[in-house]
Amino acid sequence: MERLGLGVIGCGNMGASLATSAATLDNAKVACVSDVDEAKGKELAGKLGVDYDPDYRHMLKRDDVEAVLIASPPFMHAEMAVAAAEEGVHVFSEKPMAPTLEGCDAMIAAAKRHKVKLGIGLVCRFHATHSKVREIALSGEVGRPACLTVHRIGGGWGGTWVAHWRTKRAQSGGTLMEVNAHEIDFMRFVLGDVRRVYAAGGNYREKGIDYPDVALVSLTFASGAVGLLHSSHVSAVGGYGGRLDGTEGSVTFPAIWGKEAALTVKRFDGEARTLPIAEIKVPSPVAEEVRRFVEAVQKGEEPPVGGAEGRAATEVALAAYRSIETGQAVELPL
Repeated sequence: MERLGLGVIGCGNMGASLATSAATLDNAKVACVSDVDEAKGKELAGKLGVDYDPDYRHMLKRDDVEAVLIASPPFMHAEMAVAAAEEGVHVFSEKPMAPTLEGCDAMIAAAKRHKVKLGIGLVCRFHATHSKVREIALSGEVGRPACLTVHRIGGGWGGTWVAHWRTKRAQSGGTLMEVNAHEIDFMRFVLGDVRRVYAAGGNYREKGIDYPDVALVSLTFASGAVGLLHSSHVSAVGGYGGRLDGTEGSVTFPAIWGKEAALTVKRFDGEARTLPIAEIKVPSPVAEEVRRFVEAVQKGEEPPVGGAEGRAATEVALAAYRSIETGQAVELPL
């Protein structure tokens, strides 16, 4: 099999995860990594046995870089994606796609103009719990989906996730993009397009950031279903889980992952069945999202998670911020 040559921009936590996952694939090979932080860049390059280039624009001109994995701070994604497209290099960008719709639109337009593929790193679509909940929702086992609630709460940025750009919404997109792009996309993955957003929240604890550290986001979907996302950095006891209620039954998933995590399905007219998450076998999610992107490039097909999905997650988050600021519901599209 021909292996697609990859470049990686950004050698932090996610860049390293993407690069090391890509290195395990039989349809791709990492040729070079780039980061303005020489120590991080050279460390990752050394681990992978590949080249390091501090200038990503220079790296994009390499003959062996046919596609690029972008894992820089979110406010840089659009500039880098457009530069890659202009060089005829296919683009996979980490979430959030961009903190603004203008940035998202620039990425989509550049990919179209230069005839390159654009994929977005909304990896939850490849995780066991998320994909199984969607499978059940589409199967009809719990009837017509009526309500999906998801919570992802914790105590705030810490450890290796501390970064100056994460304190600014203009640079990171704030929690609703930098973290919850995943949950927004998951809810759309299950229930479809969002038509109305109403949110309440504020900044209660993390005074070093300029965006809400708590948000309750109510979503109304085009299907008529409703949803609620609980996003928070103000929780000494964190958690990540949710439930889907339908007209014929429910699915509960109190924890998305972990040794004891399990998914329970109960119809109104039947007994509950429980499925341990560990028994839902899926490929390694990060490696799988890169593999599927590479496969789409090689076949000339659209990536499974493209620009439209990335833009939609940004749009919902922007609507939620506007709703928190104005106290009013916000209709989509913006």
